[in-house]
Amino acid sequence: MRRRSGLHFGREKKKINVPIIREVFIWIVECIIVLVIAFVLVYFVGLRTSVVGQSMAPTLENKQEILINRFLYLVTDPKPNDIVVFLPNGNEKSHYYVKRVIAVPGDTIQIIDGEIYVNDELFEEEGEFPPVLDAELAAEPITLGQDEYFVLGDNRNNSEDSRYANIGNVKKDYMIGKAWFIVSPYENLGFIK
Repeated sequence: MRRRSGLHFGREKKKINVPIIREVFIWIVECIIVLVIAFVLVYFVGLRTSVVGQSMAPTLENKQEILINRFLYLVTDPKPNDIVVFLPNGNEKSHYYVKRVIAVPGDTIQIIDGEIYVNDELFEEEGEFPPVLDAELAAEPITLGQDEYFVLGDNRNNSEDSRYANIGNVKKDYMIGKAWFIVSPYENLGFIK
């Protein structure tokens, strides 16, 4: 038998390395899963915004950075004392407003002698806030519609909120979500109460 020497131009059958292909496929799937989880977390519970002004002092201060939970109000409705983030009258060109929910759909609200009454009962505050010096629209009883919420700033006498016609009652559709965590400045890092 003679041995062939020199170049060989015939096709050799390539061997497929199945374990490496399986490993690459698993790696790609894991990367996709991590990206989807990251997107969901950022989109629903990690939207970040800044507090503008002193209307929520002392709870939130001007220029604090907060996270918004956008998922919560897809499955539940805002409750009294929730701190919500919304666009006034749905105005997409406005900055986000941050206020506390006082009354929910179907409630009747009125401010009498600086005190807030919801359904003819004194509103139970989660915190101590100053009496309301200017009731504006809420001097007369306001009954909220099916999709309306009455909101106030915690700094009641330095807040543009539902008492004023340019804000009025806030529709749930205009709510971005619930303010839930302070991320900056770092000395205030923590959950919002």
